[in-house]
Amino acid sequence: MTVFLTALALLALGWGLRLPVRLVALMLAVLWAATLLAHLVLPEGHALARALGGDARVWGAVGVVAALAFGYRHGLLALRNRAMPAPEASGKGAFSDAELDRYARHIVLREVGGMGQRRLKEARVLVVGAGGLGSPALLYLAAAGVGTIGVIDDDTVSSSNLQRQVIHTDARIGMPKVFSAEAAMKALNPYITVRPYNRRLTEAEAPVLFADHDLILDGSDNLDTRYMVNAAAVAAGKPLISAAITQWEGQISLYDPARGAPCYACIFPERPADGLAPSCAVAGVMGALPGVIGALMAVEAIKEITGAGEGLRGRMLIYDALYGESRQIALRRSQSCPVCGG
Repeated sequence: MTVFLTALALLALGWGLRLPVRLVALMLAVLWAATLLAHLVLPEGHALARALGGDARVWGAVGVVAALAFGYRHGLLALRNRAMPAPEASGKGAFSDAELDRYARHIVLREVGGMGQRRLKEARVLVVGAGGLGSPALLYLAAAGVGTIGVIDDDTVSSSNLQRQVIHTDARIGMPKVFSAEAAMKALNPYITVRPYNRRLTEAEAPVLFADHDLILDGSDNLDTRYMVNAAAVAAGKPLISAAITQWEGQISLYDPARGAPCYACIFPERPADGLAPSCAVAGVMGALPGVIGALMAVEAIKEITGAGEGLRGRMLIYDALYGESRQIALRRSQSCPVCGG
């Protein structure tokens, strides 16, 4: 009776503290082993042995039954896991039934369809920055079924990020942003491949990295990186979707001199004077604004990959959230651009 009461107490403790099942099972196993050992070591008729049941054969049988039950349960779980189909790897190949159901709303769109969804699955997109703009862009690219998504960033998640960087969570404060983003994207869509690059993009690495992707999205928060990303995209002949935000306003365009559109340096040949383009940390930013512009980046990426509609190649969209206004500006290549040569 003493052993059974102790076992019930351990079960109640595990339930009350929400302990893992394996830990509770381990405590019960220790209790059983101690009881059996007491019967084997103590002389026959000892008071403690009688209090614990008085017969080692009974406790041996209890252990055998428990082991059989555990083995049976473990075997069932193993068979069930083998029977469940694993998510198909991204890339070429037919869609699984689960993928067809997941992307059904895309497939019924005339402008996307099955061919467009296949292009998304086979696409390789690199996102520079996993912050305010990268957060919604990465989530929507993952949800859309872009087969391979690279993300490069050297920062870690901080509390001040969570006002706008929705791909991260409070529980992941201190984690490198690329790994936090990877966890969120894989949780959203297990049928994609995520390539996290936990480092700052450099001029030496950019050409190799860009060559391995079809489309570049720049959500970086500093001008040096933007100019470097633009130069690398021009050299690689890759289309670049670049966006920027500050306070209540955002802008986005698709830069692609290889196909007749201007590059970023055509439009912004010189860095603005100090203080004219302060960072979000200095000037502030309305939390939902990166969500609007970042989602637009994903929209333009999906259109570019599938060929749907008309993208922002040669146009800049400017959105003023404070007054609910948007406007477009036509962009032209600069004949004197030192990056793309006009």
